[in-house]
Amino acid sequence: MSASLTKEQRTSIVNEYGKQFGSSAVDTGCTGVQVALLTARINGLKTHFDGHKHDYHSSTGLMKMIGQRRSLLKYMQKKNEEKYQELIQKLGLRK
Repeated sequence: MSASLTKEQRTSIVNEYGKQFGSSAVDTGCTGVQVALLTARINGLKTHFDGHKHDYHSSTGLMKMIGQRRSLLKYMQKKNEEKYQELIQKLGLRK
């Protein structure tokens, strides 16, 4: 999987997480969908860094994505604890 997502991958993530967290299947602004999309992009960058250890510009972008995901998760935890727990379990983010 590359760092960027294809249209099909993005659509499948939006459909899966949009329906699961109470919004419509086309709602990309839903917090759960945003976290899932960021997680997919972050996981895609892991393979990039295996071959490009000194790519500091991409590393900076990765840190920004991680910070944005952390902020969204914090917001989701404050708003709806049970959906937050369900999301992190499904994405495998916390132990």
